Amino acid sequence: MKENFVINLGRQLGSGGKEIGEKLAKELNISFYDKELINLASKESGLCREFFEQADEKASQTILGGLFGSRFPFLTEGAYLYNSYLSNDSLFKIQSDVIKHLAEKESCLFVGRCADYILRDHERCFNVFISASPEARIERLVSTLNITPDEAEILIEKADKKRSSYYNYYSYKIWGAAATYHLCVDSSVLGIDGTVELVKNFAIKKLGL
Repeated sequence: MKENFVINLGRQLGSGGKEIGEKLAKELNISFYDKELINLASKESGLCREFFEQADEKASQTILGGLFGSRFPFLTEGAYLYNSYLSNDSLFKIQSDVIKHLAEKESCLFVGRCADYILRDHERCFNVFISASPEARIERLVSTLNITPDEAEILIEKADKKRSSYYNYYSYKIWGAAATYHLCVDSSVLGIDGTVELVKNFAIKKLGL
């Protein structure tokens, strides 16, 4: 059995998933990866981070030629070349390799990006999904982003569509469905800290920590 373990955390926008992930990683003394994966994938591939930012948690589409309208405008020295265009599928492969490498060398927590699917063969893996009530999600976005409730509702709708499309496309599973994860938690019931404690206790038992 591998000594390292990984926690993969899926989340709804406004559920506090990132904050829960950060606190959980700190409590378990493991590395936390969210947007940091973009920088690591850029460094590993030699491609500019703009590619990965544009493709972040989006289902397949052509990035070069269609989106940027030019051929490899942001390539850095030593970059991978994928024929005459770069697709989200290619970027997903690069990011997947980074996730696998990190999981091999250390215990860590990944937020989103299909990490649970990418690491499906990992011997010590715990997959959790954080949701929240619509009211709690709107309230959190209004508070953190200083926007109106109507604007928050639009953001939530777009984010849910984007994340579900991305996850369902690459994993062949259903984003947010209970059968997809080891644990699904509504953070609006226990609050951020209460959810962290619940997930931590579950992880300890699931992973034998």
